[in-house]
This record gives sequence, structure tokens and C-alpha cells, in this order.
Amino acid sequence: MGADSGRYRGTESRISQWLRRRPKPQPEADDAARLALLLAVADAGMPISPAAHPSGYRCSCERVGCPTPARHPVSFAWQTQSTTDSAQIERWAAGQPLANFITATGMIHDVLDVPFTAGQAALERLTAAGIDVGPVARSGSDRMLFFTATRGTPDDEDEWWPCELDCHPETMDEHPGLRWHCRGSYVLLPPARLPGELDVHWIRGPENPLPDPLTLLETLTDACAQYADTADPSDLDHDAVAWPLSR
Repeated sequence: MGADSGRYRGTESRISQWLRRRPKPQPEADDAARLALLLAVADAGMPISPAAHPSGYRCSCERVGCPTPARHPVSFAWQTQSTTDSAQIERWAAGQPLANFITATGMIHDVLDVPFTAGQAALERLTAAGIDVGPVARSGSDRMLFFTATRGTPDDEDEWWPCELDCHPETMDEHPGLRWHCRGSYVLLPPARLPGELDVHWIRGPENPLPDPLTLLETLTDACAQYADTADPSDLDHDAVAWPLSR
């Protein structure tokens, strides 16, 4: 009995020593890394503004049944509020340490938003072909974001595809699972936290030049079509509503 007691006390002592030796979290370092990533996006010319963040499994906006928890801007004026001004971004980051951030698309950049499985396959094909892909992010467990230069308003309006691409049932067959975020839209920007311990993080960072979206589009649509052929129908229904676009 006494021997066992001594053994257990020794074990407890070792555990206590190990716990004391463990490096403690450094929120200042995390905050600095977060700010550096946000400023890198701004340096690339992509405007940003604060967004909601997780509050447990709910959204910090406290809206009952929030349809996009921790994924939406905090201000209705997000389009005019979005900026690349480093001083303003530093103030936001310091004053709202839990906030996620969105980037407003259609001014400098667009985002091609696809199911993760399709995006992963497309990224491998594009990289193997030597195509300059540009920044790429993973959003949660099920989406991949390809950042591109904006198409703006080409002289030939027939070439311009609006941000509601593939958000209506009649377009699902042609471009299954693909959204093109441009004028009047936004995406959640890395680094971001989502409910359920998910996140948004860079696969290829914002230091990569923004490509013309048309250099990626064929490969992405092919990958999305293959994904649609093999995916469970309920997954496709989920994809269709995963990212409601602001207009």
C-alpha cells in the first residue's frame, strides 16, 4: 500500500513537472501572426473588413438561426468599409481580437469557390501543367477558394459572369458546385475560425500573383463536373446553399 502510494505520488510529481515545463500559449504571438497575414492580403491590394466570429457553436452576431455563423461581415456597409489601409487594419485587429475578416470581391480580385474535393483535384492538375494558380485557401471542411484577378466589366459583356454563377438550380448541370464571387460579393479570409473547431487557412498565400480567372476556369469546371458525378446528391444540395452571396 505504502509502495503503491509512493509510486503514484512519483507519477503525479512527474506529471506536474511536465505540465510546468509545457510552453504556455502566447496570444501575443498569435495576434502578431494574424495581423501579418491580414496585412499581406492588404499589400496584395485586396480590401478587407471585420466579420463575425464563433461564439461556442453559434455566431457572435447573436442572431437566432444565423444562416452563415462566423462567415458574414459585422457591418451592412462592408463594401464601402473594406480597405487596404494598414493603419485601419491594425486598429481593427487590436480592437476586435476575436473577429474574422472578409474580403470584398469584384474590385481587385474575384474568387472561384468550389467543393474541396473538386478543388484539390483541380489544384493538382493545374500545378502539374505549370499554370500559375495564385492564392488558394481552404474554407472549413468542404470548400476551396481560388483567388484571381477580377474580370471587372469587360468590353464584351457576354464574357462577364456574375457572382450568382451556379447559385440557381438551372445552372447546376452546367457548372455544378462552382460560385464566382465578383461584384457585390465577399468571402471569408484566412486566418478565420468557424464553429465546430473548423477554420479558413491558406494553402497558397496572398504573396502569389493573382491569375486571370479564365486560365483556371476550364480545369475547375471539369473537376466540379467529375465531383458532381460521384458526389452524394445531398452533398450537392448542401453545396448549393453553403455560401449565400450578398448582392
